[in-house]
Amino acid sequence: MKATTPTTTQRRWLARASLASILAAVLTLGVFAGARTFGLLAVGLVGLVLVAAGLWWSLAKQGTLRVLAVVLTVGAPVWVLVAYTRAHLTWVAVLAVALWLLAVATGRAALVRDEGAAAMPEHPAPRVLHPVLIMNPRSGGGKVGRFGLPERARSLGAEVRLLEWHDEGEVTDVTDMARKAVAEGADLLGVAGGDGTQAQVAEVAAALDLPFLVIPAGTRNHFALDLGLDRDDPSKALDALRDGVELHVDLGSANGLPFVNNVSFGAYAEVVASPAYRDDKTRTALRLLPDMLAGHQGPRLSAHAGHVEFAEPQALLVSNNPYGTGDIAGLGRRSRLDGGELGCVGVRVTGAAQAAGLLRGRRAAGLVRTNAPHVVVDADQDRIQVGVDGESVSLRVPVHCEVRPRALRVLVPRHRPGMRRARPMLDWWHIGRLAAGRRR
Repeated sequence: MKATTPTTTQRRWLARASLASILAAVLTLGVFAGARTFGLLAVGLVGLVLVAAGLWWSLAKQGTLRVLAVVLTVGAPVWVLVAYTRAHLTWVAVLAVALWLLAVATGRAALVRDEGAAAMPEHPAPRVLHPVLIMNPRSGGGKVGRFGLPERARSLGAEVRLLEWHDEGEVTDVTDMARKAVAEGADLLGVAGGDGTQAQVAEVAAALDLPFLVIPAGTRNHFALDLGLDRDDPSKALDALRDGVELHVDLGSANGLPFVNNVSFGAYAEVVASPAYRDDKTRTALRLLPDMLAGHQGPRLSAHAGHVEFAEPQALLVSNNPYGTGDIAGLGRRSRLDGGELGCVGVRVTGAAQAAGLLRGRRAAGLVRTNAPHVVVDADQDRIQVGVDGESVSLRVPVHCEVRPRALRVLVPRHRPGMRRARPMLDWWHIGRLAAGRRR
């Protein structure tokens, strides 16, 4: 299913509806709260500040302070609700909040731009005689076996090769497996595994101009998400072998190492390097994040992407095509994978004010964002830890990140959940310009 992009006229009216909803929310308080309006507005604003501070401290602190911060985050909205209830204006508060949510929804819709919103072009699927699929039985907690992927693949005429572990704990080199498969006649390569494994085999397929099949059997599978594949049922990706289309997508590289999603530096790279990260990504990030936010103690980074300089960012993310403007952590969506550019986001925050300011998007004081075909990252050390598609590696600096436009031929099912546009960051300045009839 392809998303429908609002026309310029529709976007302008959506912007006007957004601003009208905000005005209606204020008028609702003014009409029904009378002289108490400013006091109640002040209560609401204080509540928002307390929630923002609580969220920051819940990330930046540990132990008892983190618990107190969570209590503050939850308690502030309750305090606001009690204040409105004691004023016998609960329904007024509910209506005002509903109008505000409507303003946010219409504002986001107004900011969806025409440029780049169209789906990636689909090409006829090639005729495949000897597809070889490499599967990681341990990936995603055993999705390969749980979804019966080997049996399903063989029923569709594919050869399946499983990754094996040696006594020393080392796994078979997936790149060597892919090259051996091609030497033995494979005319399509596919992988059932995580993004890191996908990237390694994708590099072989791109170098030999072979079609590549993505089977989302890993934990996150962000690459599959942006291809429109069904991550809840990886077996559906195999439908591409009988009724598929081909997409031509970009492939990134960092000092020659391929990546399909992103390369992370600084604070986030340190999280990826933690031995506990692979088993419990979320809990590990929460445990290590406070120290990173309090003051990154790793190598001092610098970078330049095109004409944009990044001075000592605490965290830096370079992605294969840019993520949506509402995402500063590389956890969201990319509207396209064939734009021929890297996205680059640098974050440096020194306190709660700058952290809250990140919500302002491109104009945030602690955030630098740009796109470029080539990004160079340097440091005050000879080597640095880098997260390449979630795999921690040590690279020599400077690290050169590049993109190879449409180097990868990806075979996907003709019918799949589809691409959803990345949600834009709320930007009231642009919403106001749209409402006034000016071009964004």
